[in-house]
Amino acid sequence: MKTYNELYLSARNLLRQYGVEGCTLEARLLVAQAAGKSTADLLRDMNLYTTPAVEAKVTDYLARRLRGEPVAYITGSWEFYGLPMTVTPDVLIPRMDTELLVDTAKELLLGRKMDARILDLCCGSGCIACALGHELPATKLVAVDISASALEVCRRNLASNRLSTRCLTLQADATAAPPLSIGTFDMIVSNPPYIASDEIITLDSSVRDYEPIWALDGGMDGLRFYKGILKYWKSLLRPGGYILFEVGETQAQDVYDMVLAAGFASAELRKDTQGIDRVVIGRMYDLDQVF
Repeated sequence: MKTYNELYLSARNLLRQYGVEGCTLEARLLVAQAAGKSTADLLRDMNLYTTPAVEAKVTDYLARRLRGEPVAYITGSWEFYGLPMTVTPDVLIPRMDTELLVDTAKELLLGRKMDARILDLCCGSGCIACALGHELPATKLVAVDISASALEVCRRNLASNRLSTRCLTLQADATAAPPLSIGTFDMIVSNPPYIASDEIITLDSSVRDYEPIWALDGGMDGLRFYKGILKYWKSLLRPGGYILFEVGETQAQDVYDMVLAAGFASAELRKDTQGIDRVVIGRMYDLDQVF
């Protein structure tokens, strides 16, 4: 039998041999999952011996990873904004890019509207709602998705992060009229599907073959959901309220123009760490601007 350290090193070396960039982290995650340990416990137990069952699981996990399956789906978990998130093939894997959406929402609300009511449209795993609920403990949230299976994952994440009492979940289509009873909001945040339909086939196989296509496909021009949200859901914003969109690499100007054309008082852009315009902000008129 091998020690956990030997098992980890062999897993890391195999992943590295096949060109997996995050081989060190992924090997640690896969071995920890196979052993039923946290990564912290794995580091503590590196000199202990494994069991044949653990070694067999690691072999199976490595085979799945080398076929292209994302490590998050193999382990069933990921991290977003420092929070543990359950992840299944029914939802997209949370990306670091999306943390900018949370950063921007915090920037706009901290010290101004700490008890905001926030709507997360196309919520998927609920990672945005969980992060905002954790970072802004006086907020109330509603998480909406068209997929019942995605909402089930969202509810699990809200529960594990102790946010179930502050966040409602609702099944609805972001490109159609909202339910009449949903109420109004100080902020709408959305990371909707935004890949153009004919570009889906060009995505990396780990995304195209494993992540849910319906959560990626933004229609022929990639803008279908932005158009639908601005048309049907903008009316839920209170005076002075904000709408925040995550956008694809080449979409910021189009969505910025759409926000202004929809009648918002102002629009702004926020760049990600690579200097790409990643978040579009629209702000509604205040009452004193209208009258």
